[in-house]
Amino acid sequence: MPSPRTRPAAVLLLASALAAFGLGPAATPAAAATVPVGSGSYSDTRPPGASGPTTNTGTPVTPKVTAAARNRPVPTNDWWSSLAFQRYGDNPWSTPMYGHPLTYQATAGGLDVGYPTSPAIVGDGRQYEFAHKRDLTIGLTGLNSPDTKADDWSDWTVTPLWSDGTRTLRTTIGHGSPFVYAKGTGGNAQITTAGAPTVFADQGNVLGITVAGHHYALFAPSGSDWNISGSTVTAGLGGKDYFSVAVLPSTSALSTFTKYAFSFVTDSKATWSYSGGTVRATYTLTTEAKEGSERGTLQALYRHQWLNTSDALTSYTYVSPRGTMKVREGASFTTSQKASAVLPALPKSDGVDAARLRGYLNDVVNASDPFSGASDTYWTGKALGRLAQLVPVADQIGETGIRDRMLNLMKGKLQDWFTAGGANEFSYDKDWKTLTGYPASYGSDTELNDHHFHYGYYVYAAAIVAQYDPAWAADSAWGGMVKTLVRDTANPSRTDTAFPFLRGFDVYAGHSWASGHQGFAAGNNQESSSESTNLSAALVLWGSATGDTSLRDLGTFLLTTESEAIAQYWFDADEQVFPSSFGHDTAGMVWGSGAAYATWWTANPEEIHGINVLPVTGGSLHLGGEKAAIRRNIAEMERENGGPAVEWRDILWEFQSFADPASAKSKWDAGNAGYTPEEGESKAHTYHWISTLERLGAPDASVTGDIPTSAVFTKGSTRTYVAHNHGSSARTVTFSDGKTLSVPARSTASGTGSGSPDPDPDPDPDPPTGNTFQLRGGGVLTTATGGTAGSDTIASAGGTNHDGTPYQPLVYEARGVNGTLTSSAATTFRLQVDAGTAVGLGQQARISYDLTGDGTFDRTETYQYFATDPVTGWEEYTQARGLKSATGTLGNLKGGTVRLEVWSAIGNASSKLQTGTDKSVVVIPFS
Repeated sequence: MPSPRTRPAAVLLLASALAAFGLGPAATPAAAATVPVGSGSYSDTRPPGASGPTTNTGTPVTPKVTAAARNRPVPTNDWWSSLAFQRYGDNPWSTPMYGHPLTYQATAGGLDVGYPTSPAIVGDGRQYEFAHKRDLTIGLTGLNSPDTKADDWSDWTVTPLWSDGTRTLRTTIGHGSPFVYAKGTGGNAQITTAGAPTVFADQGNVLGITVAGHHYALFAPSGSDWNISGSTVTAGLGGKDYFSVAVLPSTSALSTFTKYAFSFVTDSKATWSYSGGTVRATYTLTTEAKEGSERGTLQALYRHQWLNTSDALTSYTYVSPRGTMKVREGASFTTSQKASAVLPALPKSDGVDAARLRGYLNDVVNASDPFSGASDTYWTGKALGRLAQLVPVADQIGETGIRDRMLNLMKGKLQDWFTAGGANEFSYDKDWKTLTGYPASYGSDTELNDHHFHYGYYVYAAAIVAQYDPAWAADSAWGGMVKTLVRDTANPSRTDTAFPFLRGFDVYAGHSWASGHQGFAAGNNQESSSESTNLSAALVLWGSATGDTSLRDLGTFLLTTESEAIAQYWFDADEQVFPSSFGHDTAGMVWGSGAAYATWWTANPEEIHGINVLPVTGGSLHLGGEKAAIRRNIAEMERENGGPAVEWRDILWEFQSFADPASAKSKWDAGNAGYTPEEGESKAHTYHWISTLERLGAPDASVTGDIPTSAVFTKGSTRTYVAHNHGSSARTVTFSDGKTLSVPARSTASGTGSGSPDPDPDPDPDPPTGNTFQLRGGGVLTTATGGTAGSDTIASAGGTNHDGTPYQPLVYEARGVNGTLTSSAATTFRLQVDAGTAVGLGQQARISYDLTGDGTFDRTETYQYFATDPVTGWEEYTQARGLKSATGTLGNLKGGTVRLEVWSAIGNASSKLQTGTDKSVVVIPFS
């Protein structure tokens, strides 16, 4: 969606890169202004009067890189982009960069480093920030560099360079790295701390210090010695040129970190594969042993990574704006996820009235201007996307005339943009190695913002055209220009000299970044994560339609990875990422420093909640994997909005349909007359979408097919299996529950079967009323009744005694609770637990009350643990076991939070806690 940033694009086709990666025909720019690509072309110069990248005052800028990196495409749109893009003329170093767990900022004297561990709530409670705050500066004695340049980079690490003519400093920093690796010449190693450091270990060349409550280890070459004078710590390098600094999770970790202090990271690389409905990704660091022979390292995994890896992790953790990071000892780790589903459209169903749908389709195709006056890349893309969603829908009901008229409209508009020299064109910037569409919008030219947002619509529309007209999509026709846009936004090649690898997709962070310059104190940002996944889904469809399985699998990797990041960091699906003091269930924008309940252009709750949903397509089905989060999201939107959606009602109805199709359909039935569709939507698409899901049920992410263009929907105990076969011969699609589906060539097929009920069928609880709360899967306490029985697993105590102290607890919460304290009443509970046949287990409960919802728990009650028997079957644990301890005092609840924690106090096996029934409840002493 538009934002006061921008979106760039540029494309240059080199024969070697194209041959290696199959991204289009060879076309080397000549001196002429027009570069042919198949039937299309782009320009190698900007249109008259158009702008390229500039500073905030309008001065043209080129990449701020060293001579060694001058010929490499800069990835822009990254977590460290301010090193290369000088957006502000008075800052030739960098703005704050958020690597996590460490934060950085380049200055004249070296690299400022911080480890923010306490969130601040700003903007009237609408944003949480773990803002960069300097703990120390890594430099050299006397260093005073006039600027900092990017000297080297890989998938998630970067090496900035400082030089003042006498001294030179290079540091390597990266996502997940607790180390900063430094190389310096012309001066001694110098660490300047924000305050006088406290020394907790002094081993000569290894020094442990505490600064601002954070523990750091300083490592100089063997034989060196660190010397402290006030807040300055120095060490001679003894003829060597290396040293390192690490942030420690605890002082006791010093010996482990010392082991890897001289194993310097020199490269980072992600590889991925798709097979049989599963996406696997391996994240590997290459290292160089500066001393000894150790080549291993330590890396901190984000939540979206450690949730999906079976690789061993240490007990070390770090705080971050993305929740807890867990540390892996080793140079690589692998994640495995069920692939996110993509369909060209929802399938045909008898829930859709063909005559009514035909009328809606005619409204679109017969409009006086189906493109609504769009002239720039973004709004043209939105209009193309609107038509693209309707082509398969028209085809389903036999309206081939309408289908073909829409296809011709799309072809005409795409070909107009894919031909240089007219009112619309793409032009290549050889300095920034990017393809920009003109007229540009929202800074896609001057700030290199949002190219993935804009061009995803073009690639998606082209994929739908390719589905019906493969000849149009040939490289020799218009496919070459489509692949050129792909190279600009999601280039899988690291050796292409014309475009950077993946540009804006941060493979370690798990999502894209929107700003091309990253010139903000809060780091980089992304607002519309759903427009990012729109590009990924487009790659799946384009690759499937054209037989390019490498692009198809790239799209599947990007979509599956970002879907987990969106669930955790935008929607806080597990309620383990947002600080409790934030007070929101969704974020409109994610920043390097945190997240905000906001958009770039409005504070309207409908758009804050809807911007990470649109456009709703067959590539949006991943959103249905977190139904409880959707219900919380919709409930919050209606609370903040003072009622149901009005302005973006269609987007939010469709969003609700991912969890509760029947409720969405009832809202459509009551409100479909007299509203104006969102700019990328149409009544035809919204009607078809909501009516189809009401009939089939919500997406069921627990089952996957063995091709990316397959999906499953569940209603009650009936599953509907759907797959689209882009190929020229029939095939059988096999689903992970054993169901098979025969799909004719170039067709969508569906079939039904019995299966488990929707794994998350419960309706979203209204703001709590009454004082009895049931437990729900996903960590919810609700006063709603009528749930479906289920269970959550209580982690093993690991053979250690955790009596009185939560250890890997299950956490259930109700927020926004109001109540008057009942005199002389007390908390009660009954919890159904089962240890199976395990011997010697004990489950323990703690109930806490945050009376005002400010993030501070005013009353905490810990109960004696319950010793379960080694016989399979539910046993009842109640408050009658007795109160072990209590702190704080109860008072009235006003927008408060009630929290239940359950964990294993003793034992060496896991157990179960029943959810979804009135047999597992907490009763609070309030009316």
